[in-house]
Amino acid sequence: MQPLPRATAVLAEGIHRGLHLGAQVYVSRAGETVADFAIGEARAGTAMTRDSMVTWFSMTKPSVAVAVAQQWERGRLELDDPVAKHVPEFAQNGKERITLRHLLTHTAGFRGGDQVVSSGNLDTYWEEVVAGICAVEPEEGWEPGTRAGYHLGCGMTMLAEVVRRVDGRPFEQYVRDEIFLPLGMDDCWVGMPPERHAEYGERIGTMHNTQGEAPVRLDVLDTADTLAKCIPGGGGRGPMHQLSRLYRALLGRGELDGARILSPQAVEAITARHRVGMFDETMNAEIDWGLGLAVDTFAMGRYASRRAFGHGGALSSQATADPEHDLVLILQTNGMCANDDHYQRLASFSSAVYVDLGLAAEDAVGRDKAMPHAELPVSVTG
Repeated sequence: MQPLPRATAVLAEGIHRGLHLGAQVYVSRAGETVADFAIGEARAGTAMTRDSMVTWFSMTKPSVAVAVAQQWERGRLELDDPVAKHVPEFAQNGKERITLRHLLTHTAGFRGGDQVVSSGNLDTYWEEVVAGICAVEPEEGWEPGTRAGYHLGCGMTMLAEVVRRVDGRPFEQYVRDEIFLPLGMDDCWVGMPPERHAEYGERIGTMHNTQGEAPVRLDVLDTADTLAKCIPGGGGRGPMHQLSRLYRALLGRGELDGARILSPQAVEAITARHRVGMFDETMNAEIDWGLGLAVDTFAMGRYASRRAFGHGGALSSQATADPEHDLVLILQTNGMCANDDHYQRLASFSSAVYVDLGLAAEDAVGRDKAMPHAELPVSVTG
């Protein structure tokens, strides 16, 4: 018997409506796996499996937040350090007052950095992107910390560059060495070597634009060259049952199966509210934020506790941890549908999980939460 009948029905309806071709689900409660399955197709003619690897998009960002917190614990940076303390060239054009905390809470105000592109040369990709972001002008009239506007990718790129400069390792190596491999996330990457791309073969799932009459494959996201790029704001790959281990570690106060990635105090710090009651000028909704993690959003469902935290991926996915229920729930779909369809899909799925697990009654009212109305491009990597 399917352990999540209501939640699975939401996904099956989404396939029927053409919102996605397939989906991958992972749910655990009190450290025990409740559901770990896939339905539909990873791409036309290829079944989605629990080991398929569809792009994470912005579900990648929490790995950056954890990396920054690790360096904070090790005394190599402070959260209120100016970015320019570690990357001096970032101070160009008046950005010297932007701090690491501003990047983590999306209150920095230089969203023009999200439009920076490279020449396409993998050997110079990282240096070109960092230099381009450093040269961007801040938004006019934006005092860092006083306004909120989600940065699709540039903020996380700068945080990853700070980690690189204080630690010495490229971020794609750091995140493997310090987060993924210790947690047993062997098939998770933010910058995948081309030889591994070839080995994975059909496990590489494809994202689709499902806003039209027929799904359109976004093949460019799946090429070896694209996946080789380190894109900290949105280029992660890996199965959901492995990504769940990061959230299970956070619920475990920084430890999972004997591997510790953060202290309990650091976990409390990054999952607490640091941005409260602010209207996000990118998402067009009031959203609370921790340090690199969203807190208690619409996508987490009507029954999530006020301490629930996590992160979504552009018009496709959501990962949530709820400390009050010791619950991890992750949904990855391969369809980028229209904004309202997407957020209703997430909210319906997440709410159904709570009902399926007996954490809420089927007719419970729950809590109303603001739904984002962001006009995000369907090919974003943030």
